[in-house]
Amino acid sequence: MKFSIRIMRSTLLLGAVFMINNMIIAQKNDGFPVQAKIANGIIEGLYDTRTGLQQYFGIPFAKPPVGSLRWREPQPLENWKGVLSTKTFGPKPVQAIVFGDMNSRASGMSEDCLYLNVWTPAKRNTAGLPVLVYFYGGGFVAGDGSEPRYDGASMAKKGIVVVTVNYRLNIFGFFSHPELSKESPYKASGNYGLLDQHAGLLWVKKNIAAFGGNPRKVTIAGESAGSISVSAQMASPLSRDLIHGAIGESGAGINPTLAPVPLEEAEKTGLEFAKKAGYPALTQLRALSTREIYEIYTESKRFGFPTVIDDFFYPKSIPEIFNAKEQAQIPLLLGWNSAEIPGTAFMQGLPYTEENYIKKVKEVYPDEAEAVLKLYPYSTPKEIELSATALASDRFIAYSTWKWFDLHRKNSSQPVYRYLYSKLRPPLVDQGKASGLAGGTVDKSSAPKMPEPVGAPHACEIEYCMGNLDLVKDYAWTKDDYKVSETMQNYFANFIIYGNPNGGTLPQWPAAEPNDATPPVMILDVTSRAVDAKDDDRYMFLDRAYKNIK
Repeated sequence: MKFSIRIMRSTLLLGAVFMINNMIIAQKNDGFPVQAKIANGIIEGLYDTRTGLQQYFGIPFAKPPVGSLRWREPQPLENWKGVLSTKTFGPKPVQAIVFGDMNSRASGMSEDCLYLNVWTPAKRNTAGLPVLVYFYGGGFVAGDGSEPRYDGASMAKKGIVVVTVNYRLNIFGFFSHPELSKESPYKASGNYGLLDQHAGLLWVKKNIAAFGGNPRKVTIAGESAGSISVSAQMASPLSRDLIHGAIGESGAGINPTLAPVPLEEAEKTGLEFAKKAGYPALTQLRALSTREIYEIYTESKRFGFPTVIDDFFYPKSIPEIFNAKEQAQIPLLLGWNSAEIPGTAFMQGLPYTEENYIKKVKEVYPDEAEAVLKLYPYSTPKEIELSATALASDRFIAYSTWKWFDLHRKNSSQPVYRYLYSKLRPPLVDQGKASGLAGGTVDKSSAPKMPEPVGAPHACEIEYCMGNLDLVKDYAWTKDDYKVSETMQNYFANFIIYGNPNGGTLPQWPAAEPNDATPPVMILDVTSRAVDAKDDDRYMFLDRAYKNIK
């Protein structure tokens, strides 16, 4: 009898496996190969008959930056013969697991990582579609264009050609050294990751018509380091004529948020790093394997390397470029989240008491403590928590994004739209997990206990604005989440298509006037609405504190 039960169980298990395998095969059988001719040759992707979209993954856009091309600007790709298969995501850039599990779908990890992905709704006679180029976040040390939250299919269904672009990270993407500058045709080093993005934009200009896209209707977007990248590409003389709209989600390359440093400083940092590692000469560094470079970098505990004012990509700082009206003169939509980082980051673990809060404010702002305490008040423990959260978030990334907003509205005739994303995340499906800082989850047992959120944390809006809640399996999404996602994605799609987020039954989103002291802010939540800004005095104070005023 027991033997018979075991046989029945085995049969049921085999049947379940067979059924699952058949489902997988059926899903694969819903697509057929489709080809596109681009400048370097013919590529073959997949036509998904379920969605009506063409998908091309892992398209090379520059030579592999390996060997003698390590730490060089991206080089033009050579043509190929025959048909190049582009049905799977290419390798992601070399990186450590910094922000929990980022859920990459890449086919491995390699220095050979300069690949991009295209989703297009184009039919056989389609032309002139608007284009979205999305740059991933991750602090310039992690991330890649294959992550599910960046998937382009949902946005492509709105009539947009979507491109995600890989770029080099950490030591491989931003290392500066005097010998690298000496060998460079533009006599500078660093910024390789930003130059990879620029090469991706050049590829789009040259090739996007093959996918039904309009090279004169390109919007760039990104979150965190991706948003910083958008501000950088807007400012760079190399890229500003390649883009026609910009979306920034939490971040700009403006002090104190990963702002570029002078070349001499970057070279000194790089040389000191190389000497400490025992490989001061460039020939020695280039001779090292990927593993050796990776281990030396990770053992150093560095969080990346700075971007550089190199008189090539960055001729000046972003505020200097915008104040001179030398940035891309294009519509801009940008904003940040209501609780980018917990107040504990400012309190450094101290309880939310009046005494502790005043103590920390005086430590950070010894000469301006009174002004800070008025801007970030402290009448109750809850208000202290909210103020500490606001101050930590502003110092981390909200202020730099505000400064970008303020610079562009005052130095451009193009419309500027500002949001505050405020939807709290739903619970995690797995209660044994905790949310990661910039995506994914980590085991609760290995993560510090986090306070209950008082707002929307950093990076949480990405899957909403790209319409990808279904692809992010970590959270128990609700009807309210899907409602917010639909609203935010439609605003973004309208902006990409028309240069204006408004349309249909969406709540009206006014553009900001150049000298409005309380410019409109679109609160993105279950009930979205435009309100007058009430916190800009905080940012004007930080403007003075960070010395970013003209």
